[in-house]
Amino acid sequence: MTLRLYDTATRSVRDFVPSTPGQVGIYLCGLTVQSSPHIGHLRSAVNYDVLRRWLLHTGLDVTFVRNVTDVDDKILEKSAKQGRPFWAIAYENRLLLDRDYRSLNVLAPTYEPLATGHITEMHALIQSLIERGHAYPAESGNGDVYFDVLSYPEYGALSGQKPADMRAPEDAPVWDKRDGRDFALWKGVKETEPTDAHWSSPWGRGRPGWHIECSAMAQRYLGDEFDIHGGGLDLTFPHHENEVAQSKAAGLGFARYWVHHALLNLGESKMSKSLGNVIDLDTLVEAGIRPVEVRYYLASPHYRSRIDYSDEALREAAVAYKRIEGFVHRAAELVGPGRPKAVPPAFADAMNDDLNTSAALAVVHDTIREGNTALAAGDEPAIRGALTAVRAMLAVLGIDPLDTAWDGGESGNDLKPVVDSLVALALEQRAQARARKDWAAADQVRDQLKNAGIQVEDTPAGPRWTVGEQH
Repeated sequence: MTLRLYDTATRSVRDFVPSTPGQVGIYLCGLTVQSSPHIGHLRSAVNYDVLRRWLLHTGLDVTFVRNVTDVDDKILEKSAKQGRPFWAIAYENRLLLDRDYRSLNVLAPTYEPLATGHITEMHALIQSLIERGHAYPAESGNGDVYFDVLSYPEYGALSGQKPADMRAPEDAPVWDKRDGRDFALWKGVKETEPTDAHWSSPWGRGRPGWHIECSAMAQRYLGDEFDIHGGGLDLTFPHHENEVAQSKAAGLGFARYWVHHALLNLGESKMSKSLGNVIDLDTLVEAGIRPVEVRYYLASPHYRSRIDYSDEALREAAVAYKRIEGFVHRAAELVGPGRPKAVPPAFADAMNDDLNTSAALAVVHDTIREGNTALAAGDEPAIRGALTAVRAMLAVLGIDPLDTAWDGGESGNDLKPVVDSLVALALEQRAQARARKDWAAADQVRDQLKNAGIQVEDTPAGPRWTVGEQH
């Protein structure tokens, strides 16, 4: 079955056919690193990581580009308020973002370009638009350059917006524009902004507008035309609409498929730093939710379904993942970890159906039920078959419990050998007590471990221990 994806541009589910057989180019709008990331941001990372992993699983070579916007109005505002260089604020938040990506087992992008590293490419694209009659420098000579919206007849096609219904963007005084709906490609220097946040250009010192960054970086790393452009549904207008207009007006084919994910809401509003209604990964980990459980929670709904965050739903997801984890560990202890390869046809069908991860996880849980039945019967061939199938599916979703990414994270890896040794010593003492039939001493060791948050389960292969509650 061919992968089918919902394309925002055509408002339909389409067969995905790469422009170059065997290869896929993906551009994902990354974050503006004005502040630390929250789990709404991380949903985007997880959703497109699953898409990428599925394409890789099917044998395609994927070039995955995820940009970083490291200069914009909000970063400069924080720079002025905090008295710190804008680039220091951007870098600090970028490190936090990279840490959270690693914690959630998100594959590193093929390329991760910074906006400030591609000023030359933006200048070339802006100059091309001016020469083609689609852009113009501000008449005031203040260094601003604007895209002429009405010069591009197809403007609004991606989002379904009509220019007649659009309000003027608030990025410059209207008298600098030919039309209030025109948007900035280059922003001339302002006295209130840091002096190191501007670059020379043919039109005067300034910095790039937000939209031109992605068009220039996508062209630089993926060429004039590429396969998939991804991002949040809230970026469809004006950001992606403006990307389409300026890229195609410059003669580029640009994106062939537009794939947008729905938002993660807290209450009635999307998570947003400006609204002050955000939850970050650190907060969830401090509450006892592991990063792998957060990833399971974010990947479980269909990517085009809105997530209404609640603590209850997150903890239910954590319990569901522990069931998966429990089967994988029990089966691996009995028959070995196996070498997962193929996924069940029903799982493949679900993933090919517009990345229906909800249906795909139903196949995972069905296979685990069969595996638990085999465990109860001691049917090792059936156990091995269920385990390898489950691990193959979980690898696509990035949540295989035996993946080394889930060893405990950067901070946990330092103590893991120590914890392993201490628990092994306690279990050896318990085994010696049981051997001499000192049941009280054996129970005391088990109770002490339980009080420390370690659960012990006796299995045919010997005692197995886990951290946290058993379900």
